[in-house]
Amino acid sequence: MPAMTLSDLNTCSLPAFVDALRGIYEHSPWIPERAAAQRPFATVTALKQALQAAVTQASTDEQLGLIRAHPELAGKAAVAGELTAESTGEQAASGLNLCSPEEFATLHRLNADYNAKFGFPFILAVKGPTGKGLSRQAVIATFARRLKNGRDAELAESLRQIHRIAEIRLNDLLAVRLAYGPRIMDWAETLAQFSDDADGLTCAYLTAAHRQTAAQLADWMRAAGMDVTIDAVGNVVGRYLSNAPDAKTLITGSHYDTVRNGGKYDGRLGILLPLALVHELHARGEKLPYHVEVIGFAEEEGVRFRSTFLGSNAITGRFDMALLDATDADGVTMRAALAAAGHDPAAIPAVARHAGDVLAFVEVHIEQGPVLLERGLPLGVVTAIAGSSRYLVDLTGLASHAGTTPMTMRQDAAAAAAEIVLLVEERCSRFPALVGTVGQLQVPNGSVNVIPGACRLSLDIRAADDAVRMAAVDDILRGIEAICARRRIDFAAERIVEACAAPCAPWLMDRLGDAIERQGLRRFDLLSGAGHDAMAMAALTDMAMLFARCGNGGISHNPLETMTADDADLAACVLLDFLRGLPPR
Repeated sequence: MPAMTLSDLNTCSLPAFVDALRGIYEHSPWIPERAAAQRPFATVTALKQALQAAVTQASTDEQLGLIRAHPELAGKAAVAGELTAESTGEQAASGLNLCSPEEFATLHRLNADYNAKFGFPFILAVKGPTGKGLSRQAVIATFARRLKNGRDAELAESLRQIHRIAEIRLNDLLAVRLAYGPRIMDWAETLAQFSDDADGLTCAYLTAAHRQTAAQLADWMRAAGMDVTIDAVGNVVGRYLSNAPDAKTLITGSHYDTVRNGGKYDGRLGILLPLALVHELHARGEKLPYHVEVIGFAEEEGVRFRSTFLGSNAITGRFDMALLDATDADGVTMRAALAAAGHDPAAIPAVARHAGDVLAFVEVHIEQGPVLLERGLPLGVVTAIAGSSRYLVDLTGLASHAGTTPMTMRQDAAAAAAEIVLLVEERCSRFPALVGTVGQLQVPNGSVNVIPGACRLSLDIRAADDAVRMAAVDDILRGIEAICARRRIDFAAERIVEACAAPCAPWLMDRLGDAIERQGLRRFDLLSGAGHDAMAMAALTDMAMLFARCGNGGISHNPLETMTADDADLAACVLLDFLRGLPPR
């Protein structure tokens, strides 16, 4: 039978509308009944948002009823063959109907423990981020992890999982074809296979995995009809030419290096998404009134040489050539690493672009936080990127016997570090847009029976207002000095990053916002607390950022970092709309 269309849903009677969507939310026809008042829906996305809003605006009892209407995974209803057709197909997609006796026993125990703790069944969109289905191992691992959450967090996550289930079901009902999302997700999986570590994703600057990633990006860019170069700093640059030779260039992209044991989408989404768009434009023979460069920036995270934004700083002409003498943990200089990768360090200054040739810079990125997730919104427009100050602090006390040195005579470097951690926490709690983190804390050659004579810690202070940030930095450094004087500890603070806050250009923000609204979403603006290549690119041209929702509570820089193919597809549609409407100026 032909698939139902959005037009059918917009024009049918209320009973027919409710009946058509009866299976979208499990045993809960009240949801489409309430959403129907917002007809006609301009897009499928608008319909999804209306259905989700009906749930969000419902009472807690109604929300619990919705959750409890869902069956347990591989539970009694599944064994007895009593699931709805939708649930049967979804659980089969993850092979839950093929569980071994041991897996059934594990799921039975987890179901019982979860129900006992929360009072409702465990809900998981088992078709997963791509819609292809999670493995049984992944289902069980997610079950065990979420069992550690609090009840309010699990209630919210259960509703989010139900919305994801409903999204997939609605796509099937309306025969929705995602034009870009599946390709973006597949490409991200491919890149995740190139890693410095066997058990996770680590891609540090100029390692073998880094070079493999660059080569793969270059291959995909060539297949998309782009002129491709890998420049002297390792940036992978794909250029899609306009029919107007003298046109300016719109630059987009992000970084392809990762933190240690990081996620698949941080940075890489911003390369793969516009690459998927160019692939489609090339297939259609469509040109834009300006050139488009998709840049995979070689380094943003600072993992190997403790220097961030190497790739984007080279593009803006702000690469610090003194960094070529920086060494990694193995004593290898950046200069030697570049040469070993086949790059000419002396050619780095020539990588810089001229501001007059550039139209603008736009970066797509996962949010790396929970703001969009908690608001049920797949996309947001970034207003500004918070400024950042980072330091490494070395504390030197006196190592001595833990059993014989009186407490009043100790010069304990670790105790000083503990006090500094609390200082940072207290000082940065005074302003809502100010955050401070001690992310590294080490006691070199520490021993259980020796008072720590040395300690190293990191400081990361961020704020949208540079004056607020710098005031906090000054207070914290003075506080460290006072703590160390009182404890008779020597200290040295090395500043490794100083990045000013970077506001996004309003004219670009508005165009992104308009494109979001044309997809049937409301525009939502938010600050980026994380640093991005767009910060560096702001020195060259006007810039803007589009954030995509991050799942699993908004976690990032972590293997649990996730997003969905639907959100990736929606972001791609917004960016394509934005690109097509952008004047060449």
